[in-house]
Amino acid sequence: MLRSILTGSHRLAILGSALLIGACASTPNTYSNVDVTADFSKYKTFGFFEELATDKADYESTETRYLKNAVTREMNLRGINPADQPDLKINFYINSKDKIRSRQTPTAGGYYGYRGSHYGAWGGYETRIDQYTEGTLNIDVVDVRSEKLVWEGAIVGRVTEDVLNNLEAVLDEAVREIYKSFPVPPKTATPAPTQSPY
Repeated sequence: MLRSILTGSHRLAILGSALLIGACASTPNTYSNVDVTADFSKYKTFGFFEELATDKADYESTETRYLKNAVTREMNLRGINPADQPDLKINFYINSKDKIRSRQTPTAGGYYGYRGSHYGAWGGYETRIDQYTEGTLNIDVVDVRSEKLVWEGAIVGRVTEDVLNNLEAVLDEAVREIYKSFPVPPKTATPAPTQSPY
């Protein structure tokens, strides 16, 4: 039943990779939803689902390993520790989607080139088409006893070559940003990344 919760329509509407997100290309946006009836002060332990959405068919993916490390750090900072019989279970979701954006920019050339530098004018407009990949990382936190999703956080941004070449650092920073909206604040300061992934 827990698994059906995580694969249903509870996903944020903005889901679209993960992080595979490059802040240098465009500033990532973070989102979160929380069950306001959940008492987060009672949660002391956590674990991960045996089958995570970021895993491959028969093995744990590199992305899963990076995410587990980053999420474990964030949960530990909040006094919520790993356990075999946890209060909370966590799942990840990574997705990417190709996007197209059109924009118009003014131009004084082309047809209006005859005006030269003799006087200023509005000029014409040139339509430009930009194609890019948008990535989303989603983190689901489920109350084991009630089998209910109690918090979800997501981050959305552009996928770049730098992102793909620095996946561990990018995912680590993405998790850090998502957890800024987690209902339980850290008991100690979050360690700064040793090197910016961007």
